[in-house]
Amino acid sequence: MVSADGNQLRYDGRVVVVTGAGAGLGREYALLFASRGAKVVVNDLGGNFHGQGKSNAADKVVEEIRAAGGTALADYNSVVDGEKIVQTAMEAFGRIDVLINNAGILRDRSLARISDEDWNLIHDVHMKGSFMTTRAAWPIMKKQNYGRIIMTSSNSGVYGNFGQANYSAAKLGLVGLANTVAIEGQKNNIHCNVIVPTAASRMTEGILPDILFNELKPKLIAPVVAYLCHESNEDNGAIIESAAGWATKVHFVRGKGSVLRTSIDEDVTPEYVRNVWDKVTDMSEAKHLNAIGEASLSLVGVLEKLREGKSAENSISDTFKFNYKDVILYALGVGATVTDESDLRFLYENHPDFSVLPTFFILPGLLSVMGSDLTAKAIPHAKFDLTNILHGEQYIELFDSVPTDGVLTTTTTVIDVLDKKSGALVVTQSESFDENGALVARGQSSTFVVGVGNFGGKAKASPEVKTLVPNPKRSPDASVQIKTTRDQAALYRLSGDLNPMHIDPSFSAIAGYKVPILHGLCTMGISVKAVLKQYGNDDASLFKAAKVRFSKPVLPGQTLRVDMWKEANNRVCFRTVVVETNTEVLSGAYVDFRKIVLKPNMTAGKSLQSDAVFAGIKDRVSENEAKAKAINAVFLYKITDGGKVSKEWVLDLKNAKVYEGPVQGKADTTMTISDSDMVDLALGKLQPQAAFMKGKLKITGNIMLAQKLAPLLKTEAKL
Repeated sequence: MVSADGNQLRYDGRVVVVTGAGAGLGREYALLFASRGAKVVVNDLGGNFHGQGKSNAADKVVEEIRAAGGTALADYNSVVDGEKIVQTAMEAFGRIDVLINNAGILRDRSLARISDEDWNLIHDVHMKGSFMTTRAAWPIMKKQNYGRIIMTSSNSGVYGNFGQANYSAAKLGLVGLANTVAIEGQKNNIHCNVIVPTAASRMTEGILPDILFNELKPKLIAPVVAYLCHESNEDNGAIIESAAGWATKVHFVRGKGSVLRTSIDEDVTPEYVRNVWDKVTDMSEAKHLNAIGEASLSLVGVLEKLREGKSAENSISDTFKFNYKDVILYALGVGATVTDESDLRFLYENHPDFSVLPTFFILPGLLSVMGSDLTAKAIPHAKFDLTNILHGEQYIELFDSVPTDGVLTTTTTVIDVLDKKSGALVVTQSESFDENGALVARGQSSTFVVGVGNFGGKAKASPEVKTLVPNPKRSPDASVQIKTTRDQAALYRLSGDLNPMHIDPSFSAIAGYKVPILHGLCTMGISVKAVLKQYGNDDASLFKAAKVRFSKPVLPGQTLRVDMWKEANNRVCFRTVVVETNTEVLSGAYVDFRKIVLKPNMTAGKSLQSDAVFAGIKDRVSENEAKAKAINAVFLYKITDGGKVSKEWVLDLKNAKVYEGPVQGKADTTMTISDSDMVDLALGKLQPQAAFMKGKLKITGNIMLAQKLAPLLKTEAKL
């Protein structure tokens, strides 16, 4: 046995006790440990696999070990007298480091034919024997602050086997014993693990087919047990199955389960159990629990939800599995592009700063609601379909630990139902937890169901519903434009929102739209991404929360303008407008940051005289897009004030867009000029060539392209 670094695993100075070591697996264990430097106590009564008769089997193994230069001692005590076996080790070697409970016999009978003697003898050798020997070694290992213990189970115990009820019960009982020994021994560096071997031995001869029996060599399992007992192995409480040169871990899993009542005050009825039995027995979302405390904590969570009234009637729970592919697909759906170098962190799983766009975490709650009848249950008086449903508002808040992959458990609850006369507004709140139980995200969705109002419900929202924030009454501190693509909705829907309203022309026509509309959450994702770029330097960890109202729909291919206002307390208010129609589509919106990061040498929100120049350029580009696109280049202007860059403007004439920086992608030509000189240049008081020669205009990139801008720069604006 050689470790990964090429060093042989040794047991020099260790004392190993192996029960049932006269043949088969026990013999292979004893020989292997002795060959690696351990002093071995070879315990065996020498009987047959029925536990009858005696022989000198232990002596023969000891002779083999000594002949090979090893140290070993025979012991002939029954495992029921475990303290005598341990005494043999202590008297000879003064310590015990490893105990392998391997002794076993068979008394196979069908259930009705098992006698009391058959039952008791099997449990004495397997269960009681392992317990007695372990208990005797326990105080010694605690004093040493070191011990490695192996319990031997069987597939008959794990899976059951006809004619082995006594043996199966004992073998699975050893798993329970090992679990508790592992827990109690942890603090004293005593590890207990289980081996589930399938090997040719006196016990299995005549039971297994010859072709299988001949390949199940015990020596192929011995290295697995040896490594489990090495001081470098940190496993504790593991169940390892091994046979024929193969091994794997076995563990128990528990399904997601189902609540069996609707409130804490109700009783469970057989009929309710029957109705949810498919959920009770569903193992599609099963998971392994590492400790009894996890099971208890899960039950406490169920009880808390029942006490809060979060029953099956107004609450649902789902799991959301995702990996880097889902994260990247979502980023592409909201406009991330490889042409913008800073977007790579959202598109490349091996990027050193690979991260998830914050609005991605709206999906767990959204998909949970879409796949349920939660909204219908909230307004039982109403009948409606997808053509009646509008997404009204959305809130998302992220907490400290945001994973890039994994499984989230999301609980969604109806927290408010409002009567808006023309329809009903159903507000749900979703909380998503990671696999360690940490809260990752909290979202609120307001769903407006058209035509089902006037049901006598309340009109004012509850305090726990997050409110919108009106935009400040001043010019935006920053504005950026993002052109959506005709395929934007087709791409975004692959992240899970498969509402045909966004892809099927015949379906959208029923709802009154000439063409399929863009998902409101896609518009939100694009807009929040723009705000994150402007005030968070694309660092998703700086994001705290966001809220929007979906005012009007967006058509794929339209251009979005995101106007932003930097406010106090790390808040950025924003609105999103469709440029082509000047229609506001996201209203009352804001992003809360943990910290706002302004771009180096830039003062967000500061107005410059040259802003009017670029406003004029924007108008001219809008009036004659074809002429602008003919230039087919991207220009970045860096406007200085007081010797430092104060603002950036981008003329993306490939797409006929003019917006306040940073540049989205790569600029063909970059020009740096002061605010006052830019104004003079636009008014014709300063000639471009003279500005360049005097060093007032600095140009990098394709200098020749700059000459094509002259018609756009001329302005009559009052500066």
